[in-house]
Amino acid sequence: METLQRTANRGSISTGGYEIDNSCKFETDNTEYLERATGGGNGDTQKHTISVWVKRTELSNGTNTYIMGFNGGRLRFETNDIIEYQFRSGRKLETTAVYRDTSAWYHLVVVADSTLATSTDRMKLWVNGVRVTDFTTYIPQDQNQGSPLWGVYNTYNFRVGGGGSYTSDGINGYLAEVYYINGQTLDPTDFGEFDDDSGIWKPKAFTGTFGSLDNYLDFSNSSNLGEDANGGTDLSLNNITSADQATDTPTNNFCTLNPVMLTQANTVISQGATSLFSTGASGNTVVGTMGVSRGKWYWEFKDINHGGTAYWPAIGYTSSESTDSTQTAGGGSGYPSHVALLPNGGTFTNGSIISNKFNTFSPNDIAGVALDMDNGDMYLYKNGTIQNSGNPIFTSIGDFAMPVGSVYLNGCGGYFNFGGFTSYTPASAATDENGYGTFEYAPPSGYYALCTKNLAEYG
Repeated sequence: METLQRTANRGSISTGGYEIDNSCKFETDNTEYLERATGGGNGDTQKHTISVWVKRTELSNGTNTYIMGFNGGRLRFETNDIIEYQFRSGRKLETTAVYRDTSAWYHLVVVADSTLATSTDRMKLWVNGVRVTDFTTYIPQDQNQGSPLWGVYNTYNFRVGGGGSYTSDGINGYLAEVYYINGQTLDPTDFGEFDDDSGIWKPKAFTGTFGSLDNYLDFSNSSNLGEDANGGTDLSLNNITSADQATDTPTNNFCTLNPVMLTQANTVISQGATSLFSTGASGNTVVGTMGVSRGKWYWEFKDINHGGTAYWPAIGYTSSESTDSTQTAGGGSGYPSHVALLPNGGTFTNGSIISNKFNTFSPNDIAGVALDMDNGDMYLYKNGTIQNSGNPIFTSIGDFAMPVGSVYLNGCGGYFNFGGFTSYTPASAATDENGYGTFEYAPPSGYYALCTKNLAEYG
């Protein structure tokens, strides 16, 4: 039987009404998670509701990736990217479908109620407002059975971005609007709704009640990203700092790098799919998750390490969604057109190098890319100053383009910034003219961040 692959809502945006301003970036390699310690008394061990928006930026690749949990109760993506929810040890569901979309947001709602007579209703899962009923495994709890893991805070710690005693298997990506509500069985429509015009599932404000053991995380307080937004018990931070706050959210989804199209083991995408580094000596190219056919767009790249004297790292565009990630940028006819940032300011176009179009870049310099799809041109900025005497680096781009980057030689790489999150902290916190994105340098007039709100207007 063919395994279904479920796609997240690429267009999970709001054109009005409820808006989500922030999310939190989690990186399991840094052991980043939030934790509520033991204590607080016993809650309802038979009923609870979980609601969370999640944007994956790395797939499981043989490792379980926890969204939240204790030492046995959990919500996670398993090693093959199915969703698993476990009420208690041995009582769980596992989906047939796999969830491998790294370009957008999934909304997961889990409701557990062991008091119900119908066993198949004791654990329920919705993804983007649609109830999942096709499972490879469904082992319900016995009627009236309690969970020693979900409802009893004085026994196990509660973690978001990780699970139980596992500190190396957390989620890689972004979480937003995290709810754990003890003792209530709620509906997905308490947290989201289908848009009347587009039919897309989108968030809405929760208007229900909270108890003393409940948690709601909206990640709005950068100085304390574990703060309970309803005034309940805050979660402690484990390697989470204010720098992990993001504006990439379910109501305004930003471009990131696409790990699904990356096939080279010696290239590492991390930090919310904005960091790109090579760990070996071969060409590796990666594209962004958003492409455009019109409009004017801006993003940045902070050069960290050149990996020697070769022409890397490089940034630019590709006009093909099927770019071969085993090839270096500009490696031959039909391959991406790239700007190599060091040492000679060379420009790759279908394998040919054209020098002296811009000043050479050094580590910690920031390149700004201004992509004008209305006229088919791409401009390059260095630390806010336009290069090539104000002339385009590339012309005649064509009808479609996606951001692309390339790295070569061990240690080479840097940090992309599409506006929703980046590994460096922009000093100026500049936005585009619509107020979207957070950049080191203000985008040129008329250029916008690659995000769903701007794409809906200009893309």
